[in-house]
Amino acid sequence: MSTKFSKYEATGNDFILILDLENELDIVGGSARSLCDRWFGIGGDGVIRVTRGSAGTPYEMRLANADGTLAQMSGNGMRCTVAFLAAQGLMGDTQADIDVWTPSGVRHVRVDRSNGAVMHATVSMGQPAFARAAIPMHGPAWETFLDQPFDIGGTTVPAGAVSMGNPHLVLFVDDDPERYHVAHTGSALEHHELFPERTNVEFARVREGGADIDVRVWERGVGETLACGTGACAVAVIAAETGRSPSHVTVHYPGGDLQVTRQPDGEVLLGGSVSHVFDGTVDLASLTT
Repeated sequence: MSTKFSKYEATGNDFILILDLENELDIVGGSARSLCDRWFGIGGDGVIRVTRGSAGTPYEMRLANADGTLAQMSGNGMRCTVAFLAAQGLMGDTQADIDVWTPSGVRHVRVDRSNGAVMHATVSMGQPAFARAAIPMHGPAWETFLDQPFDIGGTTVPAGAVSMGNPHLVLFVDDDPERYHVAHTGSALEHHELFPERTNVEFARVREGGADIDVRVWERGVGETLACGTGACAVAVIAAETGRSPSHVTVHYPGGDLQVTRQPDGEVLLGGSVSHVFDGTVDLASLTT
Protein backbone atom coordinates (compact mmCIF):
# COMPACT_ATOMS: atom_id res chain seq x y z
CA MET A 1 0.00 0.00 0.00
CA SER A 2 1.43 3.36 -1.00
CA THR A 3 1.84 6.13 1.55
CA LYS A 4 2.03 9.79 0.61
CA PHE A 5 5.00 11.85 1.74
CA SER A 6 6.36 15.35 1.31
CA LYS A 7 9.95 16.47 1.44
CA TYR A 8 10.87 19.80 3.01
CA GLU A 9 14.14 21.54 3.78
CA ALA A 10 15.08 24.23 6.27
CA THR A 11 18.52 25.76 5.72
CA GLY A 12 19.64 22.55 4.04
CA ASN A 13 18.30 20.18 6.71
CA ASP A 14 15.95 17.95 4.69
CA PHE A 15 13.17 15.80 6.08
CA ILE A 16 10.62 13.29 4.78
CA LEU A 17 7.22 14.15 6.27
CA ILE A 18 4.36 11.67 6.55
CA LEU A 19 0.88 12.40 7.89
CA ASP A 20 -0.14 9.63 10.33
CA LEU A 21 -3.05 11.08 12.28
CA GLU A 22 -4.21 7.64 13.44
CA ASN A 23 -0.70 6.80 14.70
CA GLU A 24 -0.61 3.54 12.73
CA LEU A 25 2.90 3.66 11.29
CA ASP A 26 6.15 2.59 12.92
CA ILE A 27 8.97 4.23 10.98
CA VAL A 28 12.18 3.62 12.90
CA GLY A 29 15.23 1.41 12.51
CA GLY A 30 15.71 -0.08 9.08
CA SER A 31 12.63 1.51 7.55
CA ALA A 32 13.83 5.01 8.48
CA ARG A 33 17.32 4.21 7.21
CA SER A 34 15.89 3.01 3.90
CA LEU A 35 13.77 6.12 3.42
CA CYS A 36 16.68 8.45 4.26
CA ASP A 37 19.21 6.65 2.06
CA ARG A 38 20.41 9.20 -0.50
CA TRP A 39 21.21 6.61 -3.17
CA PHE A 40 18.52 3.94 -2.83
CA GLY A 41 15.80 5.85 -0.98
CA ILE A 42 14.15 9.26 -0.94
CA GLY A 43 17.05 10.85 0.93
CA GLY A 44 16.93 12.98 4.05
CA ASP A 45 18.38 13.80 7.44
CA GLY A 46 15.34 12.23 9.07
CA VAL A 47 11.73 11.05 8.80
CA ILE A 48 9.00 12.99 10.58
CA ARG A 49 5.60 11.46 11.35
CA VAL A 50 2.89 13.97 12.18
CA THR A 51 0.28 12.48 14.51
CA ARG A 52 -2.61 13.82 16.55
CA GLY A 53 -1.43 15.85 19.50
CA SER A 54 -1.37 15.44 23.25
CA ALA A 55 -0.89 17.76 26.22
CA GLY A 56 -3.43 20.16 24.71
CA THR A 57 -1.71 20.42 21.32
CA PRO A 58 -3.36 19.64 17.96
CA TYR A 59 -0.37 17.72 16.54
CA GLU A 60 2.79 15.84 17.50
CA MET A 61 6.12 15.63 15.72
CA ARG A 62 7.82 12.20 15.85
CA LEU A 63 11.30 12.21 14.34
CA ALA A 64 13.53 9.29 13.37
CA ASN A 65 17.13 10.13 12.49
CA ALA A 66 18.77 8.92 9.29
CA ASP A 67 20.36 6.05 11.27
CA GLY A 68 16.94 4.89 12.47
CA THR A 69 17.24 6.12 16.05
CA LEU A 70 14.57 8.33 17.59
CA ALA A 71 15.30 12.02 18.22
CA GLN A 72 13.86 14.15 20.98
CA MET A 73 13.83 17.44 19.09
CA SER A 74 14.87 19.22 15.90
CA GLY A 75 14.43 22.96 15.46
CA ASN A 76 14.66 22.79 11.68
CA GLY A 77 12.49 19.67 11.65
CA MET A 78 9.86 21.56 13.62
CA ARG A 79 9.91 24.42 11.12
CA CYS A 80 9.44 21.91 8.28
CA THR A 81 6.63 20.23 10.21
CA VAL A 82 4.60 23.41 10.53
CA ALA A 83 5.11 24.27 6.85
CA PHE A 84 3.87 20.76 6.04
CA LEU A 85 0.81 21.19 8.30
CA ALA A 86 -0.09 24.43 6.53
CA ALA A 87 0.26 22.80 3.10
CA GLN A 88 -1.98 19.93 4.21
CA GLY A 89 -4.72 22.37 5.17
CA LEU A 90 -4.28 21.58 8.87
CA MET A 91 -3.69 25.20 9.83
CA GLY A 92 -6.16 27.96 9.06
CA ASP A 93 -5.47 29.93 5.91
CA THR A 94 -4.34 32.94 7.93
CA GLN A 95 -3.26 31.21 11.14
CA ALA A 96 0.07 32.66 12.26
CA ASP A 97 1.07 30.36 15.10
CA ILE A 98 0.62 26.84 16.46
CA ASP A 99 1.72 24.59 19.33
CA VAL A 100 3.23 21.18 18.49
CA TRP A 101 4.17 18.42 20.93
CA THR A 102 7.63 16.80 20.85
CA PRO A 103 9.35 14.32 23.20
CA SER A 104 11.24 17.36 24.56
CA GLY A 105 8.04 19.26 25.31
CA VAL A 106 5.59 21.56 23.56
CA ARG A 107 7.05 24.00 21.04
CA HIS A 108 5.31 27.18 19.89
CA VAL A 109 5.88 28.16 16.24
CA ARG A 110 5.13 31.45 14.47
CA VAL A 111 5.00 31.49 10.66
CA ASP A 112 5.22 33.98 7.81
CA ARG A 113 3.48 33.10 4.54
CA SER A 114 3.58 34.00 0.87
CA ASN A 115 0.52 33.07 -1.20
CA GLY A 116 -0.56 30.78 1.62
CA ALA A 117 2.71 28.82 1.79
CA VAL A 118 4.94 29.06 4.85
CA MET A 119 8.24 30.64 3.83
CA HIS A 120 9.73 31.46 7.24
CA ALA A 121 9.12 30.00 10.70
CA THR A 122 10.29 30.90 14.19
CA VAL A 123 10.26 28.30 16.95
CA SER A 124 10.21 28.97 20.68
CA MET A 125 12.84 26.40 21.62
CA GLY A 126 12.47 26.53 25.39
CA GLN A 127 15.15 27.11 28.00
CA PRO A 128 18.72 25.84 27.62
CA ALA A 129 19.82 23.34 30.26
CA PHE A 130 23.45 23.71 31.33
CA ALA A 131 23.60 21.20 34.21
CA ARG A 132 25.48 18.02 33.38
CA ALA A 133 22.58 15.86 34.59
CA ALA A 134 20.21 17.53 32.14
CA ILE A 135 22.47 17.33 29.08
CA PRO A 136 23.23 14.42 30.01
CA MET A 137 26.99 14.48 30.66
CA HIS A 138 29.03 12.53 33.15
CA GLY A 139 30.30 14.44 36.18
CA PRO A 140 28.78 16.23 39.20
CA ALA A 141 25.06 16.47 38.42
CA TRP A 142 24.56 20.23 38.86
CA GLU A 143 27.96 21.32 37.57
CA THR A 144 28.11 23.14 34.23
CA PHE A 145 30.62 22.68 31.41
CA LEU A 146 31.39 26.10 29.94
CA ASP A 147 34.64 27.50 28.52
CA GLN A 148 36.51 24.33 29.42
CA PRO A 149 39.67 23.17 27.59
CA PHE A 150 38.85 20.23 25.34
CA ASP A 151 41.20 18.07 23.28
CA ILE A 152 40.20 17.40 19.67
CA GLY A 153 43.00 15.16 18.52
CA GLY A 154 46.08 16.99 19.70
CA THR A 155 44.60 20.49 19.62
CA THR A 156 42.99 22.04 22.68
CA VAL A 157 40.07 24.43 22.20
CA PRO A 158 37.56 26.05 24.58
CA ALA A 159 34.31 24.11 24.68
CA GLY A 160 30.89 24.12 26.28
CA ALA A 161 27.98 21.70 26.59
CA VAL A 162 24.24 22.30 26.81
CA SER A 163 20.91 20.62 26.14
CA MET A 164 18.44 22.25 23.79
CA GLY A 165 16.14 19.26 24.12
CA ASN A 166 19.08 17.15 22.92
CA PRO A 167 22.79 17.18 23.89
CA HIS A 168 25.35 19.46 22.24
CA LEU A 169 29.10 19.89 22.54
CA VAL A 170 30.22 23.26 21.14
CA LEU A 171 33.87 23.73 20.18
CA PHE A 172 35.05 27.34 19.70
CA VAL A 173 37.74 27.43 17.03
CA ASP A 174 39.90 30.31 15.75
CA ASP A 175 40.08 29.17 12.13
CA ASP A 176 37.37 28.82 9.49
CA PRO A 177 35.39 25.66 10.40
CA GLU A 178 35.94 24.53 6.80
CA ARG A 179 39.54 23.76 7.78
CA TYR A 180 38.47 21.04 10.24
CA HIS A 181 37.92 17.38 9.46
CA VAL A 182 34.38 17.33 10.81
CA ALA A 183 33.59 13.83 9.54
CA HIS A 184 36.50 12.32 11.48
CA THR A 185 36.51 14.47 14.61
CA GLY A 186 32.75 14.84 14.89
CA SER A 187 32.16 11.11 14.56
CA ALA A 188 34.66 10.37 17.35
CA LEU A 189 33.27 13.05 19.67
CA GLU A 190 29.66 11.96 19.12
CA HIS A 191 30.61 8.81 21.04
CA HIS A 192 32.84 10.53 23.63
CA GLU A 193 32.79 8.82 27.01
CA LEU A 194 31.52 12.00 28.70
CA PHE A 195 28.16 11.71 26.90
CA PRO A 196 26.17 8.58 27.85
CA GLU A 197 23.52 9.25 25.17
CA ARG A 198 26.05 10.49 22.58
CA THR A 199 26.09 14.14 21.50
CA ASN A 200 25.82 16.55 18.60
CA VAL A 201 29.07 18.42 17.91
CA GLU A 202 29.45 22.00 16.64
CA PHE A 203 32.62 23.63 15.31
CA ALA A 204 32.03 27.37 15.78
CA ARG A 205 34.04 30.49 14.91
CA VAL A 206 32.73 33.75 16.38
CA ARG A 207 33.39 36.64 14.01
CA GLU A 208 34.68 40.01 15.23
CA GLY A 209 31.93 41.82 17.12
CA GLY A 210 30.24 38.57 18.12
CA ALA A 211 26.97 38.95 16.23
CA ASP A 212 27.86 36.45 13.47
CA ILE A 213 29.04 32.88 14.01
CA ASP A 214 30.26 30.41 11.37
CA VAL A 215 29.40 26.80 12.18
CA ARG A 216 29.73 23.27 10.86
CA VAL A 217 27.88 20.51 12.65
CA TRP A 218 28.07 16.78 13.18
CA GLU A 219 24.59 15.57 14.13
CA ARG A 220 24.08 12.62 16.42
CA GLY A 221 22.59 9.74 14.45
CA VAL A 222 22.94 11.52 11.10
CA GLY A 223 26.48 12.74 10.38
CA GLU A 224 27.55 16.10 9.04
CA THR A 225 24.54 18.12 7.88
CA LEU A 226 24.18 21.47 6.17
CA ALA A 227 22.59 23.01 9.27
CA CYS A 228 21.11 22.16 12.67
CA GLY A 229 18.47 24.22 14.46
CA THR A 230 19.11 23.01 18.00
CA GLY A 231 22.84 23.27 17.21
CA ALA A 232 22.47 26.92 16.23
CA CYS A 233 20.70 27.55 19.53
CA ALA A 234 23.39 25.69 21.46
CA VAL A 235 26.17 27.71 19.83
CA ALA A 236 24.35 31.00 20.38
CA VAL A 237 23.46 30.48 24.04
CA ILE A 238 26.94 29.22 24.99
CA ALA A 239 28.56 32.11 23.09
CA ALA A 240 26.33 34.55 24.99
CA GLU A 241 26.82 32.77 28.32
CA THR A 242 30.61 33.00 27.97
CA GLY A 243 30.67 36.63 26.82
CA ARG A 244 31.56 35.98 23.19
CA SER A 245 28.30 37.21 21.64
CA PRO A 246 25.21 39.33 22.31
CA SER A 247 21.78 37.84 22.92
CA HIS A 248 20.84 37.96 19.21
CA VAL A 249 23.12 36.38 16.60
CA THR A 250 23.08 35.09 13.05
CA VAL A 251 24.48 31.58 12.74
CA HIS A 252 25.99 30.90 9.31
CA TYR A 253 25.88 27.27 8.14
CA PRO A 254 26.85 25.82 4.75
CA GLY A 255 23.09 25.45 4.14
CA GLY A 256 22.19 29.03 5.01
CA ASP A 257 21.60 31.39 7.91
CA LEU A 258 19.59 31.01 11.11
CA GLN A 259 18.65 33.75 13.55
CA VAL A 260 18.82 32.95 17.26
CA THR A 261 17.64 35.21 20.09
CA ARG A 262 17.89 34.51 23.79
CA GLN A 263 15.16 36.53 25.45
CA PRO A 264 15.51 38.14 28.90
CA ASP A 265 13.56 35.27 30.52
CA GLY A 266 15.97 32.73 28.98
CA GLU A 267 13.63 31.48 26.24
CA VAL A 268 15.46 30.81 22.96
CA LEU A 269 13.92 31.73 19.59
CA LEU A 270 15.09 30.09 16.35
CA GLY A 271 14.10 31.58 12.99
CA GLY A 272 14.88 30.86 9.36
CA SER A 273 13.57 29.98 5.93
CA VAL A 274 11.74 26.76 5.04
CA SER A 275 10.71 25.38 1.65
CA HIS A 276 8.80 22.53 0.06
CA VAL A 277 10.96 20.30 -2.17
CA PHE A 278 8.62 17.68 -3.65
CA ASP A 279 5.81 15.18 -2.94
CA GLY A 280 5.55 11.48 -3.72
CA THR A 281 4.35 8.08 -2.61
CA VAL A 282 6.30 5.18 -1.13
CA ASP A 283 5.50 1.54 -0.37
CA LEU A 284 6.41 1.29 3.31
CA ALA A 285 5.78 -2.47 3.35
CA SER A 286 8.70 -2.98 0.98
CA LEU A 287 11.21 -1.24 3.24
CA THR A 288 13.80 -2.99 5.38
CA THR A 289 12.67 -3.10 9.03
